Amino acid sequence: MSLLFESVDQLLAAAAPLGRSEGDRFVAAAGEPDGALIDRLAHTGAFGATPEIKGTARWVLRSAAAARGIRPASIHDLYIAMGRGDAGGFTVPAMNIRMMAYDSARAAFRAARGLKAGAIIFEIARSEIGYTEQRPHEYAAMIIAAALRERFDGLVFLQGDHVQVNAKKYRSAEREPELETLRALIREEIAAGFYNIDIDTSTLVDLDKATLEEQQRVNCELGADFTQFIREHEPDGVTISVGGEIGEVGGKNSDVHELHAYMRGYLAALARRGGRLAGISKISVQTGTAHGGFVGADGKVRMDVKIDLVALEELSRAAREQYGLGGAVQHGASTLPPDAFDAFPKAGACEIHLATDFQNQVYEHPSLPATLRQQMYAWVAEHATEERKPNDTEQQFIYKARKKAIGPFKEPLWSISDEAKAAIGATLEDRFRFLMEKLRVGGTRDAVDRFVRAPEVPRDRQSEIEAAAGRITAAERKAEGLAD
Repeated sequence: MSLLFESVDQLLAAAAPLGRSEGDRFVAAAGEPDGALIDRLAHTGAFGATPEIKGTARWVLRSAAAARGIRPASIHDLYIAMGRGDAGGFTVPAMNIRMMAYDSARAAFRAARGLKAGAIIFEIARSEIGYTEQRPHEYAAMIIAAALRERFDGLVFLQGDHVQVNAKKYRSAEREPELETLRALIREEIAAGFYNIDIDTSTLVDLDKATLEEQQRVNCELGADFTQFIREHEPDGVTISVGGEIGEVGGKNSDVHELHAYMRGYLAALARRGGRLAGISKISVQTGTAHGGFVGADGKVRMDVKIDLVALEELSRAAREQYGLGGAVQHGASTLPPDAFDAFPKAGACEIHLATDFQNQVYEHPSLPATLRQQMYAWVAEHATEERKPNDTEQQFIYKARKKAIGPFKEPLWSISDEAKAAIGATLEDRFRFLMEKLRVGGTRDAVDRFVRAPEVPRDRQSEIEAAAGRITAAERKAEGLAD
């Protein structure tokens, strides 16, 4: 039997155990949802034949989940509580789910449910939307479907990671179109339920300027502009968690002086925009990591990376004590050695971004069909040549570029055997559990329940259908000049 519903009527009839459609409202039924039905709705939400079928599947899933308390939320108030000292002792994992989103997220929710972990984030970067071919509404629906499938009855934190300005375009005649592209993405993410957005204008920090204030000036002004834009578009009753960034990951390490220069400039710029706008809740810094890890000539991730934990601790303490933020955010960390992760809660980092290792776990799993992996690598060699650097070995090139094959092979990846999915899912679950334990988010469901309120924002069926008609452009697939 195909996992895809062939018509809206067929879908709604099959979804009767979850509830019934009454115009633009979906009235949820009581009782436990059927797992096989959720699987079919998720697959249809990702691969349905028409926008109407895909959008309706997502609408049903999200409406049924919301009735069971599974709905998007902002982590802003929890981070502000951390800034006051009313919560803390843990580092929130922000997980970029690139491959097999539904099945991978199911593994994460199984781990979270067992640990009673509530402070976890699912995110996707501007770059990843393109090469994984997951627009925000689809990504949100798949994460929420996974929570519903695994009977995770808590709030779900969805985050727009690296809503990043392309520095080359900003410094050209394309400046205003580039900024409007980001505004459009922010509107799309908010409409999808992304109530956590990381603004990344750190690409525009100019280290050639004489003073720290001059170096950070454009970063501060644009950060304030985008904060104001977000506040103007956030739903009633929701204060979206906005993140700022002072150091581009992979570049110069950050220090407290840069933090002060950025925060003084940002807060002054925000004040000039009128009213009493809520500012950022956290600050991303650079302490020695790189997106994707540092890759050796053999295509393996190096384990000898040195993180400046003293700087991370100093930055986190200053962010909390002097500016009331949750703390500093660590990027590019998923490929660090296993014994590194318990250092982040000790250093007071409020959030850590994890992405590439989950992709590696799938690509390198013995249960992923070898022929599929070979086809993906062959595609990379032909279609992702822009990722090849002059001194790369073939192994380095494949490792760094294979992310670009995720979108073109999304449906084959989702269609591997149930046995292979189960084996990969078990490995991912172990990894998620390990990270959650090391980052001390077990038991944080209580802190989320105490500090976070999530008003129910009704899902509009027509909006889901219109979003399902969205396409990934060729430029988005290339994701040139953007971090992930």
